[in-house]
Amino acid sequence: MLRNVLTGFGVALVAAAALVQPADARDQIRIVGSSTVYPFSTVVAEAFGRATDFATPVIESTGTGGGFALFCAGIGESFPDFSNASRAIKSSERELCASNGITDIVEIKIGYDGIVLANSRRSAQMDITRAQLWQALAREVPDANGNLVANPHTMWSEIDPSLPAVKIEVLGPPPTSGTRDAFVELVMDVGCEEVAAVEALDSDRRKQVCRTLREDGAFIEAGENDVLIVRKLEANPDAFGIFGFSFLDQNSDVVQGSRVEGAGATFDNVANGAYPVSRPLFFYAKTAHADLVPGFREFIREFTDERTWGEDGYLIDRGLIPMPDDERSRYRDDARSLSNNLM
Repeated sequence: MLRNVLTGFGVALVAAAALVQPADARDQIRIVGSSTVYPFSTVVAEAFGRATDFATPVIESTGTGGGFALFCAGIGESFPDFSNASRAIKSSERELCASNGITDIVEIKIGYDGIVLANSRRSAQMDITRAQLWQALAREVPDANGNLVANPHTMWSEIDPSLPAVKIEVLGPPPTSGTRDAFVELVMDVGCEEVAAVEALDSDRRKQVCRTLREDGAFIEAGENDVLIVRKLEANPDAFGIFGFSFLDQNSDVVQGSRVEGAGATFDNVANGAYPVSRPLFFYAKTAHADLVPGFREFIREFTDERTWGEDGYLIDRGLIPMPDDERSRYRDDARSLSNNLM
């Protein structure tokens, strides 16, 4: 009799436990974020899936900003474990994480990348300065009297006769993209500094003028899909596209990078700092998920292994610019110990 009661009680406990298990329990790592880091992360995920007994991680290319919005939405199996980023996390994004109970985030720099202005190999290579790029893409520019007006430039050659006599048409990333943020910071802000009429403005107005891209069709938001941009450049030899050097490297048979201030967009020039438009790449780990999803720590080990991101690693063949040895060692140690908490 007692055995039957205990048996029945045990069955009831098992049934109750089953009821409280999360409906969306998963055994795969979930990664969101940057379209620039996406190809690197995908290669690592595939290698991880082949070399271990863990499931291959699921990766979504949402853009850096979109990735942080998902990553910082909460803790638990409904929320991503990692977020790829082509810029550092912003204070507002850390605040969003904190407001949703996320108190431990580890920042893992993976290497460097350049931002390129590319066009079809069927056209001439552009040689341009950041000041000229600002003149081409800013919503407002100064007229002959120094007054700010809606950007009147329709041809590159109107900015400088050395530039091609073709219509300005640039396909670029949306505001949620880390590539867009970096382009604004490294190109638009710097190019704007050389314009006296803008320097005379108060700081808020100057920031608006420097950073606001035109919306009259000369600059076209092409989404997070860099493959689509390359296809459009193939179809239209006069158009240009903005994306990461790593993507240029993978498609160098059909597109070419412009020279910026005399420096070509090459691996060596990005690595040694000669190419002026370069930036670091990251992924962020949610420490609270370390014991929630199988393979969390092992995936970090795969990504930070020398055969992955080292000078002769398989990611270098995909266009990643490696960090110096000491920097790589520091990030590897912090990542594997989950000790570099940003919060």
